[in-house]
Amino acid sequence: MKKTLYINKEDNINPEKLKKLTYMLKRLNTEELTSDLRDEAIEMVKKISPLEISLAEQKLIDEGMNPNELRHLCDIHMEILKDELKNLEEKISVGHILYTFIREHDEIMKFLNELEKVNSEIQKMNSYDDEKVEKVLKLSINLLNAEPHHKREEDVLFPKMESLGITGPTRIMKLEHESLRKKKRELKEICGVKDYIPFEEFKNIIDSISKDLIFELRDHIFKENYILYPTAMESINEKEFKELKVMCDEMGYCEFTPKELLI
Repeated sequence: MKKTLYINKEDNINPEKLKKLTYMLKRLNTEELTSDLRDEAIEMVKKISPLEISLAEQKLIDEGMNPNELRHLCDIHMEILKDELKNLEEKISVGHILYTFIREHDEIMKFLNELEKVNSEIQKMNSYDDEKVEKVLKLSINLLNAEPHHKREEDVLFPKMESLGITGPTRIMKLEHESLRKKKRELKEICGVKDYIPFEEFKNIIDSISKDLIFELRDHIFKENYILYPTAMESINEKEFKELKVMCDEMGYCEFTPKELLI
C-alpha cells in the first residue's frame, strides 16, 4: 500500500512533533485567537519547516477537514516563514521551474497593485470613465492570461508532489485556482455591462470583486512562495526538476512571462 506521506521526509519528522503541530493548526482554525494562543503558536512554528506545515495540513484533510477550512488559516506560520522565499531563491536560478513560477508571481502582483489603484480611483468617481473601465478590463485579461502558469502547476508540479505523497497543499492550491478563475471572469464580465447598469451599482460590484480577488490572489501567491515551493524544493531532486522543466517548456508560458526566463 502506498504511504500517505513522502517516506524519505516522513522518516526525518518526529511523529509526536507532527501530532502537536497538527493539533495547533486545528486550534488556530477553531478557537478564539488569544495572545497566549498566538505566542504559543509562534514558538512552535519557529521550530518547524515548510514541509512539516504541509504535512500537518495534509493530516487534517486526511482526517476529514474540508480544505476550505484551511484556506484562510491564521497567518501566524506565514509570519514566521518570511525568510523562506529568500532561502529558496538562493538555491535556484534562471531556468529552474520554481524560479519561473516566482517571477511570474511578481508580474501578477504588479497587476494586482494596478487593479487596487484603479479601483480606488473609480470609487471616488460619480460617473463612468471609459478609460478607467478599459483599464480594469485589460487587467482582468492580464490576470486571466495567467492560466498557463496555473496549468503548469496543476499538470506538472502538483502531480509530481502528489506522486511523492504530498497531497494536502496541492489540493488546497487547486481549490483556490478554481475560486480565482471564477473571480477573474467576473471582473472581466462586469466591464462588459457598464452600458446596462447604473454607475453606483457598477462601482459597488467592481469594488467587491476587486477587493476579494486582490486579497485571495495575494494570499494564494504568498502560500505558494513560502509553503508550496519550499516544500517542492525539499522533496524533488535535481534530476526530476530537469524532467519537469522539459514538460513545462512543452506546455508553454504566459504572455507576461519575462522573456529572459525562457531558456
